Amino acid sequence: MGKYKKYRAIFFDWDGTAVRSRKAPVGEAVEKMKPLLRQGVKLVIVSGTTIENIAGGKIEEYFTEQELDNLYLGLGRGAYNYAFQEGKACIFYDMLPDIECLEKIHRICFEIHVDLKKQYGFDTDIVFSRPNYCKIDLMPNSFRGENLFLQENELEILKESLCRHEIVGGLNGLIELAVNTGREFGMEVKPTCDAKYLEVGISSKSDNVDVIFQKIRKETGIRAEECAFWGDEFVGIEEGIFGSDSFMVTELTRDGDFFDVSEVPGKRPDGVIKVGGSVERFLMFLQEQYL
Repeated sequence: MGKYKKYRAIFFDWDGTAVRSRKAPVGEAVEKMKPLLRQGVKLVIVSGTTIENIAGGKIEEYFTEQELDNLYLGLGRGAYNYAFQEGKACIFYDMLPDIECLEKIHRICFEIHVDLKKQYGFDTDIVFSRPNYCKIDLMPNSFRGENLFLQENELEILKESLCRHEIVGGLNGLIELAVNTGREFGMEVKPTCDAKYLEVGISSKSDNVDVIFQKIRKETGIRAEECAFWGDEFVGIEEGIFGSDSFMVTELTRDGDFFDVSEVPGKRPDGVIKVGGSVERFLMFLQEQYL
């Protein structure tokens, strides 16, 4: 108790940080969020998923209209940024590609898929159904079930597989392949990797965080150092490559405080504090903020 200073805004990942999985009960997270929202603390859920996967697509039903005035959602790797008006979620800024741009992203990912198969005999699957990016499954025979976040043994499994297929450069090589393939199609893509998936699109969690932080700062004067950022995927996957929550660290937000609830060993970005404790640790933090 009393370990953390009081924050005016808290940005946090959903799956693996606030809840165990997308289908897990949300009651405890809601219970810890409500008092802070009533006090005027800005709470920002930042997730790669869409609104349908946040509290079953019914997040507004758990809060009063007054509480929702202080809740924001940054979803879909930069695609959707929501505030609430009269108790309803409203997109105030989006980064959705037009059909030509999305088609180009699909072609880039298929080219990566073919290149890995042709040159190295390395099998991948592609999820094409995302609105602004594709997920290239680097471990199609490995299943996460309901726990869609990074699993502890996935890094070693993928590294061993890349080595076995003689893919030079490891994950950095895959990121470079994605960037170079994008440029062949005349597009600057922003690839990320969480071991199982190489995700290729035109935006990332950085865009969500920056867009919502700027909105909050303009409306309330909140500074980055008055913000906390929580996630479970900060850990380094390879030299220079960190998990998806590391994208919450931007030029605009780097003066904030960053906390990782993951127990996975490894290096974090500079300034990120590993607290461990999984979902329970984050929910305890929320409770400490209003006690």
